[in-house]
Amino acid sequence: MVSRAKSSGKRMETINTNAAGIDIGSERHYVAIDPSKSDSSVRNFGCYTPDLEEMARWLIDCGVKTVAMESTGVYWIPVYQVLEQYGLELQLVDARHVKNVPGRKTDVVDCQWLQQLHSYGLLRGCFIPEARIAVLREYWRHRASLVESASREILHMQKSLEQMNVQLHKVLSDITGVTGMNIIRAIVAGERRPLVLAGMRERGVKKSESEIMKALSGNYREEHLFTLEQALELYDVLHAKIAACDKKIEECLSGFESKVGPGQLTRKACKTRRKNQPHFDLHKQLYRISGVDLTAIDGIDSLTAQAIISEVGFDLSMFASPNNA
Repeated sequence: MVSRAKSSGKRMETINTNAAGIDIGSERHYVAIDPSKSDSSVRNFGCYTPDLEEMARWLIDCGVKTVAMESTGVYWIPVYQVLEQYGLELQLVDARHVKNVPGRKTDVVDCQWLQQLHSYGLLRGCFIPEARIAVLREYWRHRASLVESASREILHMQKSLEQMNVQLHKVLSDITGVTGMNIIRAIVAGERRPLVLAGMRERGVKKSESEIMKALSGNYREEHLFTLEQALELYDVLHAKIAACDKKIEECLSGFESKVGPGQLTRKACKTRRKNQPHFDLHKQLYRISGVDLTAIDGIDSLTAQAIISEVGFDLSMFASPNNA
């Protein structure tokens, strides 16, 4: 006979007595509080800002101090921001972690389950950067999407050239370098003579002028020239947007306090801007606000350092380490 362990009779202790749970949706948000706080312990609110403000006031009127919500897409962001403005303590949780907690009942509404788990202190919040880092992260992520979009237009230009049998990419390592862009812009402007196009070759190009001429002796069909022109225009527009985004990033970084004195940079700024590098001295800004040269770490350049800072900020104490795991 299998013996069963006797129940200790102990119940889980409530840690967050004034907790609420929110099931985030694209159009409606379902909110649950302790049934003892209100006759209607579960309510739903719309996604418009006045609805979110009504939600915040209702929570405060019910004595709620702390709120847990799932990180559903981007729908949680407006809710989080409005509730934060009303002074509520917020905990964003990963939906996968909630589902992995044993004991969930199928007839329990998601928001009630969140409220219950949060009241027992069983939820671990996701990392939310401080406000300034969150702004910087938004700009940097948007910049990354612009760079990615510009890269797709490079592929479109290369495809148009390939279809015309203009083998520019076989004689140049990068068709968006100075030589490549000069030639592409000339082709779009109407130039077809291989000798003239090859004469735009810059110093440092390894291929000879005669070989470049052979690569540029293509079949310039109208439909492919049209797609090449369109891709070039989009490429230029995207790079103009990247430059505008760089200005916002520089302004954002300039708002951080300086941790080094004037003239303490570890190296001089590079005079030439490399491809996809920001349109300002990123290395100088990162050194100024961090107080250390992050690029001294092997494999870390300014772009990588900026990506890390924009995601996690400067305070890494909340992340697990051998000392606090």
